[in-house]
Amino acid sequence: MSNLETAPDIAVRGGTSEVAANPVREIFAGKEVTLGGDTVVRRLLPNLGRRMVGPWCFIDHYGPDDISARAGMAVPPHPHIGLQTVSWLLDGEVHHRDSIGSDQLIRPGELGLMTAGAGIAHAEHSPVAHPALLHGVQLWVALPEASRATAPAWQHHSRLPRLDIAGLSATVILGDVEGERSPGKTFAPIVGLDVTLPPGGGGRLPLEAEFEYAALVMSGGMEADGVALAPGSMLYLGCGRNDLRLASDAGARVLVLGGQPFEERIVMWWNFVARSGDEIAAAREDWMAGDRFGEVSDAGARTPAPALPSGTLKPRGRVRDQ
Repeated sequence: MSNLETAPDIAVRGGTSEVAANPVREIFAGKEVTLGGDTVVRRLLPNLGRRMVGPWCFIDHYGPDDISARAGMAVPPHPHIGLQTVSWLLDGEVHHRDSIGSDQLIRPGELGLMTAGAGIAHAEHSPVAHPALLHGVQLWVALPEASRATAPAWQHHSRLPRLDIAGLSATVILGDVEGERSPGKTFAPIVGLDVTLPPGGGGRLPLEAEFEYAALVMSGGMEADGVALAPGSMLYLGCGRNDLRLASDAGARVLVLGGQPFEERIVMWWNFVARSGDEIAAAREDWMAGDRFGEVSDAGARTPAPALPSGTLKPRGRVRDQ
């Protein structure tokens, strides 16, 4: 999924100095952003308080939307560098196409994992004949220095491991928990879980104390560590936790994301994750010139890059006052 803002900021993120080393409880609401077609997302990361959670650097949550009489998602070809995209659906279908020839329909419970590396372009659309509901998340993971120039790649996994604990169950999207490991290839210590709480359910989800975590409520009302959360809200949890207590009266789905705090400082602008403003400018120039990223077949016109902001790079760190 693309960041379609017409005037995105350049910002430096990452580093461990602002990571909450101890457990915290910070609630964030999503900022509504319109994507291609008529899809409106709630952008939960980056936000005014936190800009990364481990290597996770971007979270869009959309739906559930009734698209029975509409086109649904329509995100035209756009480029990426230095990151992985994670597509995860609760309802509906999304057609992924990219410049290395991948052509895949993604359905609920299936992992779509794209590694941009040195450069890739892709497009995402609802199929012409599609289910009535569309509901999911699109996530970005920053690649560490040693891997960010890797060759672009696409992975699709229709079967993922599940973790069953008294009072809840979880699909392991990325990483591993209690010996259950996702087949998705990653490049930094990370975890992503889709946790289901039945009505009246609840339990303790095991965590890694050295990871930092956040929990996004995708559907239903629930409590995380005693904090009441509505659908579409995200709770940043910090580090230093061995487990997370979850509970729901009516039932809920919650996305739990975590990872080792990302030590490197990254520069993020539009759809690019880099290490300097010069790299960002070079990637933009290549995209506009039709170089480096290849072409996405049968997916519509390419998305033009916004103009780069004037002035010098403004470091912002991981929290608002940095």
